[in-house]
Amino acid sequence: MSEGTFAERRGIAAFLLGCLGVTAGVVLHLPMFIASAPMHYRMAGMPMGTGMLIGMAAIVVGILVAGYGLLPVKARKTQDAHAIVVAAPEDAALSPAHWRLMAVLVVALTIDVMKPATLGFTMTGMIGEYGVTPAHAALVPFSAISGTVTGSVMWGAIADLYGRKASILLSAVMFVGTSICGAMPSLNWNIAMCFLMGLAAGGMLPVTYALLAETMPVRHRGWALVLVGGLGAVGGYVAASGASALLQPIFGWRILWLLNLPTGLLLVALGGLFPESPAFLIARRRRREADRVMQAFGARARTASPPTGKTRTPQIERSTAGKLIALSLAALAWGLINFGLILWLPADLVARGYSIAVSSKLLAESALLGLPMVFVAATLYARWSTRWTVTAMIIITALGLLGVLWLDRVGGSPVGPVALLILGSNGVIATLLPYAAESFPLRTRGRATGWVAACSKGGGLIAQLSGILALEPALGGAALIMLVPTVLALALVLRFGPETRGVDLRDLERSSPAPG
Repeated sequence: MSEGTFAERRGIAAFLLGCLGVTAGVVLHLPMFIASAPMHYRMAGMPMGTGMLIGMAAIVVGILVAGYGLLPVKARKTQDAHAIVVAAPEDAALSPAHWRLMAVLVVALTIDVMKPATLGFTMTGMIGEYGVTPAHAALVPFSAISGTVTGSVMWGAIADLYGRKASILLSAVMFVGTSICGAMPSLNWNIAMCFLMGLAAGGMLPVTYALLAETMPVRHRGWALVLVGGLGAVGGYVAASGASALLQPIFGWRILWLLNLPTGLLLVALGGLFPESPAFLIARRRRREADRVMQAFGARARTASPPTGKTRTPQIERSTAGKLIALSLAALAWGLINFGLILWLPADLVARGYSIAVSSKLLAESALLGLPMVFVAATLYARWSTRWTVTAMIIITALGLLGVLWLDRVGGSPVGPVALLILGSNGVIATLLPYAAESFPLRTRGRATGWVAACSKGGGLIAQLSGILALEPALGGAALIMLVPTVLALALVLRFGPETRGVDLRDLERSSPAPG
């Protein structure tokens, strides 16, 4: 890992020491898990030994030490980071550095998405082992999603203080620590640790988009954002369902949480391949490091000039409120589906007579069927139309909901409906945030995109709260309810969604009135 991330060598030593402490803390929990093998790894009610308590303390201290190691020494800014624009020329070719960054970010997002996707495959096991009601068990995903909402707000400040690369590494260290969910003998401890897991995951996606936006040439920006986000979303769900199908029949549901240890360490190991944001480095007086990054990516830095004139661009100038409501409803519907309906599917399939292994396999196959569509969505977004690609993804999601409704009322194989649902929801989340970022002017872009991201998690909170209050509808009823915001979002995107393909985003500044 480069000294540029940590500012000096003692930062590297502190970070590595913190990683070692967190890893040791997790390892101290494993003997109790291994000892539960004769009981098929059921640990409910077992007392927490001294080693586990020492391990928990080591994890907390390790995260703090790692965070200290990542903290830049030169923390005072020399100029407003928002006044710095870093971008590659419009016609720049993709370099090996660009391809390497996209590959590493796909792996990072796969690991990130895998964590909440695992929730659906652990619920049945937790309900059976702890002997609680589904409403009580719903506190686990509710806690995790609450953590992601908090993390989405908190991680922006962390990224400004620590940098893009360092914030990803700190998130990875926290992932490693939360793997002890798999060794917790109490449901309440699982609830607490899932909040921390969500907290770590909350800011990964915005940081990923920020890195790509600051390093990709303009003409490659759209398809790269969609491709990386889509592959990460599909890959995370495939990884979660595949791990469940392969490992849960042997080791029980707890192994899915313990996987946070190797996957988190993999993310730490990949940290050396992440570049730091050049704008962040320049604002922190680290111009030499920024020049090296910009040279690798063919980017240039300049001071942003204030918008001049009030020329209007008809393609972009649409109702700001209409755009925001349209994208917010699409995000809300996605959250309801991804953190509600899709999480409820494994338990519903088990209730219909499928085993855990078979239901996990079916969901993994459904996710794999949607993988090629990620490339299709990226191609359509970049070469056809941003507006119509987002519209198409919402339509596919609606068809998936209709398929689930048909499955609940008529029956049949779940592979087709679930594949449509996963395909559409992955396409929505892959295109929605890039589209939001390209639809609003600079001075409101961060707030608007952040609000849309928060709506996606808010949908998950609503879905899980209904489970906690024992108001969770039947699968067909849930699909019918979720069709309402999906169809409304479709209508509003058709009415207010701007076409952003091939449009210089500076036109947004010129076409929107100056504040005041």
